[in-house]
Amino acid sequence: MTSRNLMLLGLALPALVNLTGCLGLSGTFNPFAMGPFTPIPVQPWMGDRIEEKYDLRRDFRTPIMPPIPEGGPLPLCEDPPTEREILRALARVTRGVPYFYEEFKDDIEFVTERLVDRIDPPRFYPLIGPAQLHHCHWKCTVYWTETIQSDYPFPVKLQKRRVEVVYIDKDHLHLCVSNPKAAKEITRELTAY
Repeated sequence: MTSRNLMLLGLALPALVNLTGCLGLSGTFNPFAMGPFTPIPVQPWMGDRIEEKYDLRRDFRTPIMPPIPEGGPLPLCEDPPTEREILRALARVTRGVPYFYEEFKDDIEFVTERLVDRIDPPRFYPLIGPAQLHHCHWKCTVYWTETIQSDYPFPVKLQKRRVEVVYIDKDHLHLCVSNPKAAKEITRELTAY
């Protein structure tokens, strides 16, 4: 071994020994002693952002439904937006600093009202083929109590009743086919019936 390699080994060995425990040879605390298992502080709102990025991305895709049966009743928009969809459409609560400024929404009430329920004539959609667009538009009124709170430098708590209206579209496509046998096959493939 060359003298250069021996010198590097001599410098690396004490550094490795120093990283092996919570207290190194010098007796000081080493925060990275756990190696890859060292805990990393994460903000509380980070989980919500990750959920929005990965779990909720399919919420904004237009669903493709089976064909509308000939001679049967037209489908209705019977599923109003969920409370989760409505809350995501509202303006977010301000992310404050604990004890200095915090904002909350309490006593939330939802009222949904169907505004539009109509089906367009068939047309060709790229990547889908011939289909009919079913328009389902909802008016969602949300009532809540807004609470703004601060505990420092002196305690203050303000509460005010709020109202906000959100319009949500839950449009979807119904495939169109020319013969009834193909309609039954497509319906069976899409719904497993």
